[in-house]
Amino acid sequence: MTIRNKSWYPWLVVALLWMVALLNYLDRQMLSTMKLAIMGDIRELEMAENFGRLMAVFLWIYGLMSPVAGLIADRINRKWLITGSLFVWSAVTLTMGFATSFRQLYALRAVMGISEALYIPAGLALIADYHRGNTRSLAVGIHMTGLYVGQALGGFGATVAHAWSWQITFRSFGIVGVVYSIILVLLLHEKREVRMPVKQIRNAGKILDSVKNSLGMLLGMVSFWVILFYFAVPSLPGWAVKNWMPTLFSDTLGMDMSKAGPLCTITIAFSSLIGVIAGGIIADRWITRNLRGRIYTGAIGLSLTIPALMLVGNTGSMTGIMAGGILFGAGFGMFDSNNMPILCQFVSPAHRAAGYGLMNLTGVFAGALVTGWLGKSTDAGHLGRDMALLAIPVAAAVVLLLVTLKPAVADKTSD
Repeated sequence: MTIRNKSWYPWLVVALLWMVALLNYLDRQMLSTMKLAIMGDIRELEMAENFGRLMAVFLWIYGLMSPVAGLIADRINRKWLITGSLFVWSAVTLTMGFATSFRQLYALRAVMGISEALYIPAGLALIADYHRGNTRSLAVGIHMTGLYVGQALGGFGATVAHAWSWQITFRSFGIVGVVYSIILVLLLHEKREVRMPVKQIRNAGKILDSVKNSLGMLLGMVSFWVILFYFAVPSLPGWAVKNWMPTLFSDTLGMDMSKAGPLCTITIAFSSLIGVIAGGIIADRWITRNLRGRIYTGAIGLSLTIPALMLVGNTGSMTGIMAGGILFGAGFGMFDSNNMPILCQFVSPAHRAAGYGLMNLTGVFAGALVTGWLGKSTDAGHLGRDMALLAIPVAAAVVLLLVTLKPAVADKTSD
């Protein structure tokens, strides 16, 4: 019996991809907390709007590539797509440690957006194929904790840069990712329920027809449009928190960024870790009694982010901001652990990576818009107020989700 056929191997896949998820968020998140350190060498970053542009270019490219990445992942070996993307974005992170201008950082962030976009649709679809039935939400949730730990460790970027330099920070973590991509080549294996014939893979016309079929099927479903909206709207506060909460902590509490960055990211990441595990366990048990169990769990989590945003945006005290951060992390974690499992109730395995890629497109574009907007808001001194306003569209998404999504099965296995 090969390793991929062992009963425990599906959980090893989660463990292997957990580390990839960690590096995925760590490498992108470090920049937000090392702003002041980098600013000493690259003066263009003194303008918050320029920093917003640097963060937004990643999101625009990442968003545009996400549906392409999903379509690719549904058609080729996901092992090589995952390992290849990890190698490239880690090499980009390494190269950022040698950047000397805003233009170079801008170009590298764009390349990082392309390479990192290739991972999430493929990784989540692979986990969904290995975990069917009542382990899927928990498996996805455990994988998502890698993203949160990566986000938390990214908060230490400012601390490491303060102790050594921002250049060494980028180079060190870049090398770690390159080495880990080699480990994945040895241990990660594909699991494909539906395979595309080799002749079709080599026929450009048939591939184009297949892509049109996937997009037509997905975009022709009312339920998928609801899922897109449900996924996109929370991305507004989600990306706002990732990219601007360290700044809000620092400005509101009068705290140095080397302390505010870790405090903010650890607070949110730790509470998200609890939320994502709790959300996975609750949803996996609830769906055995009610087909809408995962939908209800996601809605509860999303509802928790509404008062959290009000607290974060409208209080100037350490207690209020910390309470808001904890509540936001827990709620967003419950929401996050059930996105792919909910999609699996409406979309078959052959189209899930493409479906999640489209979800990433809408979510990341929403994040790119809010990142640039909050950059201008920060310059104008309205960051907290405008972050609180994001609670309004989130409430609308919760209502739409509960009113419209009514799955017929726990796991859709065919078109």
